[in-house]
Amino acid sequence: MNRDKIIIKTSIMGILTNVLLAAFKAAVGIVSNSIAVILDAVNNLSDVLSSIITIVGTKLAGKLPDKKHPLGYGRIEYLSAMIVSGIVLYAGITSLVESIKKIISPEIPDYSITSLVIIAVAVVVKVILGKYVKAQGKKVNSGSLVASGSDALSDAILSASVLVSAIIFIFSGLSLEAYVGVVISGFIIKSGIEMMMETLNEILGTRADTEITSKIKHLLAQMPEVRGAYDLVMYNYGPDKYYASVHIEVPDTMSAKEIDRLTRQAEAKIYEQTGVILAGVGVYAYNTKNDEAMKIEKDVKKRVLQHKWAVQVHGFYLDIEAKKMRFDVVMSFGIIPEDGVKTLYEEIRQAYPQYDLTVAPDVDVSTTD
Repeated sequence: MNRDKIIIKTSIMGILTNVLLAAFKAAVGIVSNSIAVILDAVNNLSDVLSSIITIVGTKLAGKLPDKKHPLGYGRIEYLSAMIVSGIVLYAGITSLVESIKKIISPEIPDYSITSLVIIAVAVVVKVILGKYVKAQGKKVNSGSLVASGSDALSDAILSASVLVSAIIFIFSGLSLEAYVGVVISGFIIKSGIEMMMETLNEILGTRADTEITSKIKHLLAQMPEVRGAYDLVMYNYGPDKYYASVHIEVPDTMSAKEIDRLTRQAEAKIYEQTGVILAGVGVYAYNTKNDEAMKIEKDVKKRVLQHKWAVQVHGFYLDIEAKKMRFDVVMSFGIIPEDGVKTLYEEIRQAYPQYDLTVAPDVDVSTTD
């Protein structure tokens, strides 16, 4: 079963389950005059709407690329996730308002054994549903499903708190309904904000997963002619839809024909084993059969890496005849790149004044192992 079918099937199961739970809880809340149970039912209805939007978003995101959107519609899933988080946040705010109203103007609830059994069953169902949806979300890398699963598990805890408050009322006469409603509202609002921030981070762009970036670099470095892979940048166009660019370091003796063959092999290898499309492969040449160049390279790297903000040195090449030296430096976010480059220019020029120096600063956008 493909990714979209799993998401849609899981979402439909969530819709049916939450509709039934909402109906039973609403009936219990109305009969027992319990604001906490009614709000719990409203929360289930918001889950239904979230699942519907997840289905619509998945369908739209699965549209084939066209002339207007040549890289596809995958990012629509982030938009649908943002809408879902907005719905959750709205449900939490309205629930909070209603709970406060009940604190100001309290009403005495009236529970029956049947209503308590229904709430208890709802707790068990939500736990099972939450674990299942979350597992399916992780399986297909769906942020919407993972968020829905987590939300369902939170709902189970909240429903359990409603059950506890009902039992306390039956045995002590102390009504905590409205106050439990405030707590439920707080959890819903918190969940909505967290979902919104997570989706916003995806839209803005975050550091690529360390596991996948490390795997790509190691796969490239395993190729006989490649000494190392650097400057890996990944571009996300929806869940599991990645393009990337990278630099590989190869001997300065390779011809254009050999490099063309190598880069094509690299692109095929990365796509087959990771599903990532290498849209661009740049090349760094490194000195071979020149002991002086290797000695200077080792010394320069040592000088650069003595600075805590210098994460990595790569792309080093020394043209002894033309008296030119060049290399890239990956810098941490703890220093302004211009300041770092200025410092390195001063130090390396002082050590090797005979060379025309070029230092290119790189951003630490992926692992630098």
